[in-house]
Amino acid sequence: MYNLLKGKRGIIFGALDENSIAWKTAERVHEEGGKFVLTNAPVAMRMGQIKNLAEKTGSEIIPADATNMDDLQNLVTKAMEILGGKLDFVLHSIGMSVNVRKNIPYTESNYVNTEKGWDVSALSFHKVCQVLYKNDAMNEWGSIVALTYMAAQRTFPDYNDMADNKAYLESIARSFGYFFGKDKKVRVNTISQSPTATTAGQGVKGFDGFIAYADAMSPLGNATAQDCANYTVSLFSDLTRKVTMQNLFHDGGFSNTGVSNEVIERFTK
Repeated sequence: MYNLLKGKRGIIFGALDENSIAWKTAERVHEEGGKFVLTNAPVAMRMGQIKNLAEKTGSEIIPADATNMDDLQNLVTKAMEILGGKLDFVLHSIGMSVNVRKNIPYTESNYVNTEKGWDVSALSFHKVCQVLYKNDAMNEWGSIVALTYMAAQRTFPDYNDMADNKAYLESIARSFGYFFGKDKKVRVNTISQSPTATTAGQGVKGFDGFIAYADAMSPLGNATAQDCANYTVSLFSDLTRKVTMQNLFHDGGFSNTGVSNEVIERFTK
């Protein structure tokens, strides 16, 4: 390991189980010398094994509903108390669609469900940034990262309203990134990750097809959760100080590939 994050402090949202990108990232941050608090919504914590991760990394857990401003204020205040100062990194790895869970087609969206999913998956990122910004909770050259997916740019029919949520999420990174950069010298970016076999991802209809197709299209193959954790660590480090307001594709080359020989062969047999 390289001690890339030695002395750095942060918050990691969304670690559910060992398949999740947030979980892998927490492990890698720990290996690189970073310290952090873990957080998730109480209902998600009951579903996952976050306590095991906390024990493994010597971290404390602060439950918080990322859509609730009071919870976020408590989270940021307590995190700085526990860690002994301002923060250097934050990972937002949260996503949920009630319409997807209930197999409601995009053309028949239940808008109460849509608003809930938008609040959890996208607006929560603005709320997190706002609390960090108002509390001056980030050190200069700190890094805030959120996870997204290419359905924000291209149509994947079964990704449903999560595509809209991710597009909004990416816009927040650009817009809040401007103010964080000008006023605080803090970076805000999104990582557009390959389809990854996480608990959340597997809830999308036809997800195995997503993974297989992307893998066949990508010159380097799909990026795994572990690969994404490594990339996130690089964005938390001082090696990427001038990278901000970017949507960074981390997908083995999928985003720039029109078609691959493997896909052509599949359809010409």
